[in-house]
Amino acid sequence: MLDLDFDNSALCDWLDALRGDSAHTVISRMRGGGSCDLFEIRRGDAHWVMRRAPANASSATAHNVIREHTIIAALQDQDVRVPTIVGACEDPGVANAPFYLMEFIDGEVIRRKLPDCYRRSPATQPCIGAELIDALVQLHAVDWQQTLLRNLGQPENFLGRQVGRWMSQLESYRCRNIEGVDQLAGWLDQNRPRHGSITLMHGDYKLDNAIFSTELPPQLLSLLDFEMSTIGDPIIDLAWAMIFWPEQDNRLAIAGFHEPGGMDPGYCQTPRQLQQRYAQATGRSLDEFDWYQAFAAWKLGIVLEGSYAKHLRGESGNPKHEFFGFMADQLMLRARRFAV
Repeated sequence: MLDLDFDNSALCDWLDALRGDSAHTVISRMRGGGSCDLFEIRRGDAHWVMRRAPANASSATAHNVIREHTIIAALQDQDVRVPTIVGACEDPGVANAPFYLMEFIDGEVIRRKLPDCYRRSPATQPCIGAELIDALVQLHAVDWQQTLLRNLGQPENFLGRQVGRWMSQLESYRCRNIEGVDQLAGWLDQNRPRHGSITLMHGDYKLDNAIFSTELPPQLLSLLDFEMSTIGDPIIDLAWAMIFWPEQDNRLAIAGFHEPGGMDPGYCQTPRQLQQRYAQATGRSLDEFDWYQAFAAWKLGIVLEGSYAKHLRGESGNPKHEFFGFMADQLMLRARRFAV
């Protein structure tokens, strides 16, 4: 069991005040969570997950956790698959950093392999892609202007700002030549779609940011990780998901064909089939989807390069960051495939 990095008495007192009663409480650290820490909380009959900013996080990182809580809370009464929110706390004295509580969802996050029952019944695997797309369609259908999310981002000229923003990000830590990154920036800027929808975006939409059922048929129970959510062009979410979708020779794929226990290539839907499902459900044109695929891969390459630069400077203790440079290079190759 992973140790806690805070005295749980203050958190128990906060929970007592939140719920208006007292109950036996067990708190344990969970694995996963990406940029945040996760803790499982059992209190009486309740079963929750606490998502907390890293201990001693910067004010910006701490703010992202509360911002994420605000987004999920605003979606509680929408037709979107999100966990039920229990509460939030900005006081770092309670659990060493700001956090929020949400219901525990009994399911599985798909990473390197599928749940056992999915593997035993490969003919049901097309449901995985269908569920991923259908949940995205629901998210993009939210009337964000009628919710507390109306001030979430800056939708005006959203696409027009993206290339400059991410090139500025790269320049803040660039420490090597990344083949194609500058040429792609020019192509993306010159060929940017001039018309498009504006919706609520997830910002990091992919297979492992969802919880799936552990029984058949496969069902997507809840979306996770809304830290990067904003108001912008929804087609970016779809293109982002395609980076990680299994297809032949895609080494970035989640539960890919190369993974033991991954998707079965005989049943896994193709990226094209998923794109068509999205287009049919939303009525949105994907005529310029190649641009979005190039942009998504280019942007992710720049994001990963930031972690690789930390590794090169000796500022990262995460061994995975050593390989992010290779991944960034592969993403630039992927982007160039679509930049035609």
